[in-house]
Amino acid sequence: MPEGSGPEVILASGSPRRRELLANLGVPFRVVVSGEAEDSPERDPARLAGELAALKAGAVARLAPDAVVIAADTVVALGGELLGKPGDEAENRAFVRRLAGRTHQVYTGVTVIVGGQVRGGVERTDVTFRALTDHEIAHYAATGEGLDKAGGYGIQGVGMVLVRRVDGDYSNVVGFPLGLVIRLLREAGVRVWE
Repeated sequence: MPEGSGPEVILASGSPRRRELLANLGVPFRVVVSGEAEDSPERDPARLAGELAALKAGAVARLAPDAVVIAADTVVALGGELLGKPGDEAENRAFVRRLAGRTHQVYTGVTVIVGGQVRGGVERTDVTFRALTDHEIAHYAATGEGLDKAGGYGIQGVGMVLVRRVDGDYSNVVGFPLGLVIRLLREAGVRVWE
């Protein structure tokens, strides 16, 4: 890293969407996937998102204690039900069918660790889906786009046609709430858009 550019930044995520958004902020970084299991007995979506982001960041920070490590985890909730990543196309159809015509919540926890200091936060965005026909639901699930995404859809791709309204931070629904990310990185001494 060039002299004077600040500490090394590590993104503890394999998500191409998070890589793209962090790169758009002009922050040089490398990727180290934590490998931590994304399961927890926690059922509160906001606490779960924060807990999983902290777990991922902590695992990578132990490997690179001098770096600024940033991790995120996104949780989708409909009422009291958590919707993770669907296991197959049939489950993806079921998720989208449940979300159709309703408002759900997207929570993304972000954790930044540097020098043993842990900073974190959770962003919430409400997303309302259009009423969808069975054909639309089946067509979307057949694209395969939602299989690796919490809630079974990607708002930045074909999934945008499912959405009627977004109340809150759009980038949070993509999985990397930029306002929160910028604040936490700056607090950790990383120059962002400066």
